[in-house]
Amino acid sequence: MRMNRLALMGAGLMIVVGCIAVATPKPAAVKLQPGELAPIAEKTWHVLRSGLDRSYKKFSAGGMARVVFLGGSITQNPGWQNKVAAYLKARFPKTKFDIINAGIGSTGSTPGAFRFENDALKNGKIDLLFEEAAVNDNHNGRTQTERVRGMEGIVRHAYTANPECDVVVMHFAEPGKTASYAKGKTPDVIVAHDKVTAHYNVPTLNLAREVFDRLEAKQFDWAKDFRNLHPSPFGQTLYYHAIRRMLEDAWGTPEAPKPVPANIASRPLPKTMLDPQSYTKGKFVPLSASTKLNGFTIVPKWKAPRGGKHRSGFVDVPFLSATKPGSSFSLEFTGRAIGFFMVCGPDAGIIEYRIDGGEWKSRNSFTRWSRGLNIPWALILDADLKAGKHVLDVRLSAKKGKQSKGTALHIRNFLVNG
Repeated sequence: MRMNRLALMGAGLMIVVGCIAVATPKPAAVKLQPGELAPIAEKTWHVLRSGLDRSYKKFSAGGMARVVFLGGSITQNPGWQNKVAAYLKARFPKTKFDIINAGIGSTGSTPGAFRFENDALKNGKIDLLFEEAAVNDNHNGRTQTERVRGMEGIVRHAYTANPECDVVVMHFAEPGKTASYAKGKTPDVIVAHDKVTAHYNVPTLNLAREVFDRLEAKQFDWAKDFRNLHPSPFGQTLYYHAIRRMLEDAWGTPEAPKPVPANIASRPLPKTMLDPQSYTKGKFVPLSASTKLNGFTIVPKWKAPRGGKHRSGFVDVPFLSATKPGSSFSLEFTGRAIGFFMVCGPDAGIIEYRIDGGEWKSRNSFTRWSRGLNIPWALILDADLKAGKHVLDVRLSAKKGKQSKGTALHIRNFLVNG
């Protein structure tokens, strides 16, 4: 009888425990937006660091605000950035947004730093900057030093122009980065860029890692769904939702917004730079600054040579151009670095140059892309000069690379780091 009572008591306890387990409410399901993939447990691909309070306060106040998207062709092409712009306009209807797409195909952080003044700041100070260069900095073979100098140039220039500006640095996906993560290694280009973002406390969004994690979780297939480093509509939507989640982590959702901060601490720039030669004062110098033109001509509406495609914005505009060996010019400039923003196409030649009357050096301007594309290219001749006045002499060599069809040089702008 005692055994039966104990058994009954145990059975009753099991029933009660079972009832309690059944009665425990399930966690609320995450409400997904149209086209948004399900979250992966314990995975977050953005880091807010200093946050996005300044742009949130600016946008919430109404009036005029400016958002700039700076990057390469993945930024220039329609897609994710159009969706982000539409989101901002819908969320802050009292704000009149000046949206600038400053994307130029094939460009990374080095040209981005030098064209920042001309392209990103062309309408005035920026309130929110989205920057991406990890794809082209990798594909264009920039060194780790160049990657730091370029990204630091962009970030420090943005904060100098407007200390109330918010910056988001993004790392887009490509097969090379996926392969690195598969080996347990962070891609070198992301390591370089994140040195800058950590030093300046900049928010980051690692879309390359998100794509890798979702591929590992078998949420989609690269070839069938994402298709290319230039994302399909599916991939563009994935990028948009990642950015939206980051913004809503910082600002709350439109349905449950966070309070707009009344006071925001000032954002002091770090006293020391990661690299004192970073392109923080990079700028364009006009072609008219060139002197002693011998064989070079400023062509008002330059046409790309036959045999190669061209990028929009790099034809029917002024170029300093020459095709014959021995053609030469000089340039007086003040700064710490000198180079060209140019096109390197099928006829790209070998450049000979000297600075301040020093020894002549040579650079082959033909790139891995030049056979079929007049690619926009930032060629830095010397980035380690002492600050001050210098004289650059340039001439075209009679020699040419094995793959080149000519000995030409076509310059869109001079690049000087002041």
